[in-house]
Amino acid sequence: MTRIFIPKDVAALAVGANKVAAKIAAEASTRGQAIEIIRTGSRGMHFLETLVEVETGEGRIGYGPVAAVDVASLFDAGLLSGGAHPLRIGRPEEHPFMARQTRLTFARCGIVDPLSLADYEAHGGWRGLSRAIEIGPAAIIAEVTKSGLRGRGGAGFPTGIKWKTVADAPADRRYVVCNFDEGDSGTFADRMIVEGDPFSLIEGMAICAIAIGAAKGYVYCRSEYPHAAKTFAEALEIARAAGYLGADVRGSGHAFDIELRMGAGAYVCGEETALLESLEGRRGIVRAKPPLPAHKGLFERPTVVNNVLSFVATPLILDRGGEFYAGFGMGRSRGTMPLQIAGNVRYGGLFEVAFGLTLGEIVEEIGGGAASGRPVRAVQCGGPLGAYFPPSLFDTPFDYEAFAARDGLIGHGGLVIFDDTVDMAKMARFAMEFCAIESCGKCTPCRIGSTRGVEVVDHVIEGVKVAENLALLEDLCQTMKFGSLCALGGFAPYPVLSALHHFKEDFAPRALAAE
Repeated sequence: MTRIFIPKDVAALAVGANKVAAKIAAEASTRGQAIEIIRTGSRGMHFLETLVEVETGEGRIGYGPVAAVDVASLFDAGLLSGGAHPLRIGRPEEHPFMARQTRLTFARCGIVDPLSLADYEAHGGWRGLSRAIEIGPAAIIAEVTKSGLRGRGGAGFPTGIKWKTVADAPADRRYVVCNFDEGDSGTFADRMIVEGDPFSLIEGMAICAIAIGAAKGYVYCRSEYPHAAKTFAEALEIARAAGYLGADVRGSGHAFDIELRMGAGAYVCGEETALLESLEGRRGIVRAKPPLPAHKGLFERPTVVNNVLSFVATPLILDRGGEFYAGFGMGRSRGTMPLQIAGNVRYGGLFEVAFGLTLGEIVEEIGGGAASGRPVRAVQCGGPLGAYFPPSLFDTPFDYEAFAARDGLIGHGGLVIFDDTVDMAKMARFAMEFCAIESCGKCTPCRIGSTRGVEVVDHVIEGVKVAENLALLEDLCQTMKFGSLCALGGFAPYPVLSALHHFKEDFAPRALAAE
């Protein structure tokens, strides 16, 4: 029986993966050919979805992008033996987009059945947890610290230091919280890993729980991710039944279980303290810091709050060692970063690579430039509150410190590409408008500053006291940057100021009514 692999990742479903799977099953039945269809996660080559892979003696051979109308011709060409066809890409791992990657976090994604424990174990799963149980809390934290892993959710705080702070905080109980509120535009890595390799998140959280002495964990998922939530809920049941969660994790003496909680669509709940407020059943409003969540977090107990990518990096670190992971990257940015390439780009998708590639290499070589064929004018890095980088800054290495030195943010690794038709004044206005809509309202700089920001940008575009209003806009941005309680108001100035500084010509007077 020939095995055929078809993604059930949302990116594939959006372009008809279910129809392709149904058509392949029907075509094989009609032709009397025995097949087994395995639904996987996505490999991240979104420009080739739906990507269909068939198991052959030469390995898995891929075809894409496949639509339901292509299925009959694929069978005619000998799909089940990897036959030649215009959609044939060969071995997916040898495709130029994949061959240049260093897949550590996403090593299993798109390859395994996401809900098969046997597949997970066969591809290195649970080895990190086994070693964590063997070496104990202090050694776990030492390995994570040695790895140089920094929070992949945007802040870039050293993970080992955070875990040690929580472990050392005196308390009757501690918590592990996973921030799966992936709300940044152009980001989808968290969703991909939970849909394609959910046991890795469970393993990573269990390792953290043993390290800090926690018996309870929560995954806070955004409401816009129903497919990921369904997959993860099923994975929790499977892991629990197999003894990887529960009163005695794999006979280790450690009790740990995970609860999935769904958010209600508030962007601000991606901020850790607003997330904790929501988890406790209250409105998602930012808390003043200190105290930090590491000292006084969920239910006023010491809490580790990391995002999905941070947790799923830890099983490999425990399995292969901190030095192995630290061997990738540059400067203080160690390991790999799953880049999410989106927007007006030819080859959009997930690209995992060690820190250090330049922004230009990522956009022009890996992304292939703008899908429109026009010149790339700007790249927004780090979500809707990230700075816009022009081509003159494309020599910037993808590194936390290098980006910060040029008033930018890596954030969650999202890159949104724009060609030369983009109106940067409108993009600056959008940043302020987005902040005004999503603000929790607790602090004045964010709540009032963003609303005033929209008005000031409108005045500039309309030609009303342009010089005075540009000066006012810069002053307003500084107030928001340094006076806001959290990163929502504090980061909103990044896209505004970068648009203003690098694309001054777009702030020339014009009538909004004519646009």
